[in-house]
Amino acid sequence: MSDHDHYFTASPASADERRPLRVRLAGRAVEVEVAGGVFSPGGLDKGTAVLLDEAPAPPPSGTFLDLGCGWGPVAIALALRSPAATVWAVDVNERALDLARRNALALDLPGVRPVTAQEVPQDVRFDLVWSNPPIRVGKAALHELLRTWLPRLAPGGEAYLVVQRNLGSDSLQRWITTELSMACERHTSSKGFRVLRVSAAA
Repeated sequence: MSDHDHYFTASPASADERRPLRVRLAGRAVEVEVAGGVFSPGGLDKGTAVLLDEAPAPPPSGTFLDLGCGWGPVAIALALRSPAATVWAVDVNERALDLARRNALALDLPGVRPVTAQEVPQDVRFDLVWSNPPIRVGKAALHELLRTWLPRLAPGGEAYLVVQRNLGSDSLQRWITTELSMACERHTSSKGFRVLRVSAAA
């Protein structure tokens, strides 16, 4: 089984597979649970760290999306910064969703909703999307993912995507602009990553 398959098929981790991790999110030291079979089980990966450091502060409230939530660092950071917001944390991996759910519960963050894509009501629109998208799933799958979710930005909403520069950040920026007809610009570059800002029409 490849890593790719594993991320997409892992069932929830048993108690003896889960392990605690101390990590800094939204300026706070928090303890979370992680496990193998999810993205970046050893801690905060470099791309996510760049996104959390470089994206502007989220609005105090609204409906947010963490696309590809893993064990939940982005969703947790959003909820810590904006406790009044609803943060949909979407992933295909059952183990990741279970960990994100447990972590949000342990940190008393009731606004975090870890779910599969099918569990997000079709009429929900997002004021903010933060994502470290799964580039390694391949271009076709990545494009389908973004084609599904980016058009669900609310009027005036923004998405911030972190992409490794040598894994096609510039071509992805062009694709979003041309194929989705959405404004997409480079917000910043840091440590070999680009953070792209996608804006919905007001």
